[in-house]
Amino acid sequence: MRRTIFTGAAAAALLLSGCGGSGGGNGEKETVTKEALGERLFFDTNLSLNRTMACATCHDPSHAFIDARFDTNPVGGALSVGDDGAALGGRNTPTITYAMFAPLFGQDGEGNYLGGQFHDGRAENLKAQAKGPFLDPDEMMMPDAQSVIGRVLENPSYVADFKALYGEEIFDDTDAAYDALGESIARFEKTEVFATFDSKYDRYLRGEYAMSDEEELGYALFFSQANTNCATCHSLNAASESPNETFTNYAFENIGTPKNRLNLMMKGLDPAVQDLGLGGREEINDSAHYGKVKVPSLRNIAVTGPYMSNGIFKELRTVLEFYDHMAAQGNHPVNPETGEPWEAPDVNATVNREVLQATKALTDAKIDALIAFLKLLTDRRYEHLIGE
Repeated sequence: MRRTIFTGAAAAALLLSGCGGSGGGNGEKETVTKEALGERLFFDTNLSLNRTMACATCHDPSHAFIDARFDTNPVGGALSVGDDGAALGGRNTPTITYAMFAPLFGQDGEGNYLGGQFHDGRAENLKAQAKGPFLDPDEMMMPDAQSVIGRVLENPSYVADFKALYGEEIFDDTDAAYDALGESIARFEKTEVFATFDSKYDRYLRGEYAMSDEEELGYALFFSQANTNCATCHSLNAASESPNETFTNYAFENIGTPKNRLNLMMKGLDPAVQDLGLGGREEINDSAHYGKVKVPSLRNIAVTGPYMSNGIFKELRTVLEFYDHMAAQGNHPVNPETGEPWEAPDVNATVNREVLQATKALTDAKIDALIAFLKLLTDRRYEHLIGE
């Protein structure tokens, strides 16, 4: 099924219903805001090398801000296709719904890494993340920041808005202008359209939705450390089902995800190549963190597959059966998508088996219940995508 990709500010306006703070009608002068400027930049394909790709291409607002170009993707959506129509990105494109709540990348009091953006946390915050794809040779492919700002300067409306928001001299310094571009996109990504908190789960907490028996079971299992241990990593506070829960602790973990061999083949890489994740970052370069990636939010998880940082699993059920396998319970020894035994972890030495094995066996009925609960985490506007 082909899905619509939003590529223009007008389409964005339909979705966002004016989010961004622009002024109203009745002859009033429109108010320039960083959020509104960021919205326009987010949907502008002219900011990529071949003028075919916008931020919204890989973060489609009609599909929970993931890359929904499944029908034209050579690896089934596991990686995104770049501006030239051929290059493939390095990791699966995550949703940016609720991304605003990730803390700045850093370490806690015990030295554990937390937060940031991208799977390996390499962007400290949303502004840094927004600046990355424009210059990525596998994504928007612009050669340098000056080239991106050159495209901005082609648009008189952009020029006027940048000057109004960042000062008349903003374009005198390319780095400052590029930083302003990143900030404005980040400000847009911090608007409520990216975090509506209106899923059935949220409505349940407000007394506006009644769970089915199966959903209630999944709810109980999810928050029971004695049963599934899910909430250890997938909640801010494992002891509390709080409102506005983002369903991640923003830590970095290696749960034993296998290689995605199709990705490696299609990118022309040696099949022995490992994704070293957090530990492979040049400034960290620590084997104790090899293979670790940021725990993702489970918000909209039912409609944001394929799953894992390399997109190895297509179905949510597969993910849960994989967790049961890694818990060493033995109920699901075969990958249901391949019919073959599960492959070994890509990076074995740092798999957090202590957390994975602190759970009871997942029967098929329990997996059904957990899936039913996880579907409740879907924003209202994406509920129609469940099951597609």
